[in-house]
Amino acid sequence: MSELKYRVESDLLGELQVPADAYYGVQTQRAINNYKISNAKMSDYPDYVIAIAYVKWAAAAANADLGVLDRKIADAICAACKEIIDGSLRDQFPVDMMQGGAGTSVNMNANEVIANRALEIMGHQKGEYQFCSPNDHVNCAQSTNDAYPTAFRYTFIRMNKHLVENLTKLIAAFRAKGEEFKDIIKMGRTQLQDAVPMTSGQEFNAFANNLEEELANLDRNVKLLHEINMGGTAIGTGLNAVPGFAKLCTEYMTKLTGDEFLAAPDLIEATPDTGAYVSYSGSLKRLAVKLSKICNDLRLMASGPRCGLHEINLPPMAPGSSIMPGKVNPVIPEVTNQVCFKVIGNDMTVALAAEAGQLQLNVMEPVIAESIIESITWLTNAMETLRVKCIEGITVNAEHCHQMVINSIGIVTALNPYIGYKNSTKVAKEALQTGRSVYDIVLEKGLMTKEKLDAALNPAAMCASHNFLK
Repeated sequence: MSELKYRVESDLLGELQVPADAYYGVQTQRAINNYKISNAKMSDYPDYVIAIAYVKWAAAAANADLGVLDRKIADAICAACKEIIDGSLRDQFPVDMMQGGAGTSVNMNANEVIANRALEIMGHQKGEYQFCSPNDHVNCAQSTNDAYPTAFRYTFIRMNKHLVENLTKLIAAFRAKGEEFKDIIKMGRTQLQDAVPMTSGQEFNAFANNLEEELANLDRNVKLLHEINMGGTAIGTGLNAVPGFAKLCTEYMTKLTGDEFLAAPDLIEATPDTGAYVSYSGSLKRLAVKLSKICNDLRLMASGPRCGLHEINLPPMAPGSSIMPGKVNPVIPEVTNQVCFKVIGNDMTVALAAEAGQLQLNVMEPVIAESIIESITWLTNAMETLRVKCIEGITVNAEHCHQMVINSIGIVTALNPYIGYKNSTKVAKEALQTGRSVYDIVLEKGLMTKEKLDAALNPAAMCASHNFLK
């Protein structure tokens, strides 16, 4: 068995061995050694790697145009970034998502990988940093404090597109069920008590409309992420960046990515500001709260099959018990509920981390980035799972739903306009005590004619507004 080959690199703290074939360097190796926290690596999130490559590409292009960076070196850096964006070197981003240093390890991981690939493009060996340095060239006119948040802002923007795509498909699935179930009468409920009739179609359309509101809310909040602080460098003063870099780098980000970015008007304010993350995380939480409530409803409506509501049937996905034969659990809504709980918890983490900022920087940005990336990933996956493995296969027990409406005391509410609330209460109470139908009691007491009663208690008519004054 051959020994691993290493190269020796050095930094402020001294020398360290780095695998000879690695494109990352000494600071990445220190991060590997220091942070064994989450077991989630930067490389696990392709959008994150792609985003920081775009940031470095834009910076190199801007620096070359401004005469700060040698065009040959800049071209090699840009070529290396493009390769990473196209899918190369993904495994060369092994740093843990959770880390100290306000994201310096992520920034240096990118700087080192890009520098070493640029060196190869120029005909040099890895580690020959005198020809292309991670700090002097790839990180030119930048700091972790502007490059890192710009990268994860763009990560959120990219991932939000996947999220919205899956949310849109889920909404369409609910709407399709609304159309399929539009003529199926069922009992509506408030406080888990019988209320008034509705259709299953109305219920599923309400789910669709409830979620559709979140498309606009996500769009409003993701727009806040398009303001970036490139050119602010360490604390927003722009130290070591030439005049015009902030504007030009932002323009290159827009040109390269196709997304519209804006340079922050006050870079000192923008550098420690985490308000956009709080707002966007809040929009994820709001979606999670709604989605979890819908899953609660699905589980209730599917409860049974003999001793629950048993209004709908969820597609059976797994045996439900190791001891109870024949039991099938609503596992897909259950797992979606749990994802939503995680997203709600992540939002609290984001809020606490945002509040923990001090003076000119918020060093808690890594946990903000990790929490939001995790929330988007889990929600995106959960919505696809819910749609494909649950919503699209739901069926309704139409006859059972109809019988519950016919036997319900709740339909007496429809008689209020005709016989008054007090008489309706007496009818309901007698029906509950005797087990007789509302219909028979009203006729017996002569409160309405049969013709009027039939029209008023038509279940379909009770699902829509009508003019009872005629």
